[in-house]
Amino acid sequence: MLKVGLTGGIGAGKSEVSRLLVECGAVLIDADRIAREVVAPGTPGLAAVVDAFGEDVLAPDGSLDRPRLGSIVFADPEKLAVLNKIVHPLVGARSRELEQAAAEDAVVVHDVPLLTENGLAPLYDLVIVVDADEETQLDRLVRLRGMTEEDARARMAAQATREKRREIADIVIDNDVPLEQLRQRVREVWEELRRRAAEE
Repeated sequence: MLKVGLTGGIGAGKSEVSRLLVECGAVLIDADRIAREVVAPGTPGLAAVVDAFGEDVLAPDGSLDRPRLGSIVFADPEKLAVLNKIVHPLVGARSRELEQAAAEDAVVVHDVPLLTENGLAPLYDLVIVVDADEETQLDRLVRLRGMTEEDARARMAAQATREKRREIADIVIDNDVPLEQLRQRVREVWEELRRRAAEE
């Protein structure tokens, strides 16, 4: 099994690259999706979040009101640390379960937005960084995700720099290109991943 960490700045196009890798045959473990699952209604994770932050973080339907919780924790590093202490171990445990369920010769891609920031590179056999120019990122966030330019710039500034991400990369996928070129590059990377998985 080859364990691959996939990361990239917000708006760099990491989701598109992970989708293309899945098309090639990769097993995808998406940290963001798991982070939502572990605090779904009825889970111990949600109960722990409510214990820590109060009933105010619940939406009327009993689910987690993510924007409200976000406004609390992103304004206060100590509260963010409390939330991370609850969620990160749950995400880690679920990720390991999914990884163990994969075939022995699988290429398992962990889509981890904050891989660089959290110093997680050593957990993987290799790290792929999806890279795009900051203007490209900004354009995608404003045009495709409907963010204000100010909000998009703040989100970008809160993440590791392009240089920091590239420092930990074993493979860089440039996503300042048309989709067809990106698809071709991902296919080339996939061939290399298959070769490495066969050697593991």
